Amino acid sequence: MKPKTVAILESRLGQQLADLVGKRGGRPILAPALAEVPDVDDAAIARLIGELQLHPPKVAIFQTGVGTQALFKATDALGLTQTLLGLLAGCVVAARGPKPTAALRARSVRIDRSAKDPFTTAEVLESLQDISFRRERVVVQRYGETNVELEKALREGGAEIVEIPTYRWALPADTAPMLRLLEALDRREIDATVFTNAAQVHNLFALAERHGRNSSLAADLNRTLIASIGPVSTAALREHGVKIALEASPPKLGPLVAALDRALSA
Repeated sequence: MKPKTVAILESRLGQQLADLVGKRGGRPILAPALAEVPDVDDAAIARLIGELQLHPPKVAIFQTGVGTQALFKATDALGLTQTLLGLLAGCVVAARGPKPTAALRARSVRIDRSAKDPFTTAEVLESLQDISFRRERVVVQRYGETNVELEKALREGGAEIVEIPTYRWALPADTAPMLRLLEALDRREIDATVFTNAAQVHNLFALAERHGRNSSLAADLNRTLIASIGPVSTAALREHGVKIALEASPPKLGPLVAALDRALSA
């Protein structure tokens, strides 16, 4: 992809993604567009644990490692970890991927169902397809936002959803890199823009609107090659009028960079 300039909006793995782009000859520009903000209400967690004791869940779904760790940190502080572990011992525990799996195993939680690679919502639902949810309670550890696809499918199966928020997605405290990206897009200095999360899309457009650049952002992005890590990010981009050049398959950083390299080298 040399000597193309590639804008990267990933936060947690942004440097890793930038290194992958750099190794292939590209010039990465990091503009982190997402912050993970703790969103654990200890009082709400205590009430929830009490309610679950009265009406135990049939299934508990853990979607992220950081969220799982935050939940146990809260129950540690409340003295309710053993109660939570007892509830989990009595239901089907499902893990979305290796990170929640590691967090659960660190607490000696039995894992009954594991989503297959590439660990998307589709694989989570596939791992649970033989379970009847009708009139059953299902606990869902939320990540930065509600997993609409997952909860819609569970509700259609008759489940009562109990969502546990542990963190939420927000704009980074330092938005200067994002503002510099908006200016670079306006000056047509970016060859490709990489999105690895739907919230990055919404945050970029929200910041552009705040600074009077919203009307031109879609056009500015459409002058670049847009790379999306998966269908959720793609849907968010299309919602804002952005055209997708490529979508990673499977939705992981490696395939995303490989596809980007092929597209920019063509």
